[in-house]
Amino acid sequence: MSWRVIAHGDEVWHVDAVAERRANTAAWQLVLSFRAASAGGGREARGSFWTPYPLEATSKSALFIQAERISDSALTKLLAERTA
Repeated sequence: MSWRVIAHGDEVWHVDAVAERRANTAAWQLVLSFRAASAGGGREARGSFWTPYPLEATSKSALFIQAERISDSALTKLLAERTA
């Protein structure tokens, strides 16, 4: 199940959020996965990408609490920038 589902243009996109921590750092960074959905409701490899999102926290739970505050319009804007 996706974290969020957003529409952009005539496509539906599934968005997932993960926490990544690089070596020798204390902060976790949010990384988002965008995957285009097929017209039939299943997932298809037509379009997908991973992108970092400018959120950091010292714990995963704090990071995901912040991520819940990201608006669908902010996700759509990021998607539009990456697919333009």
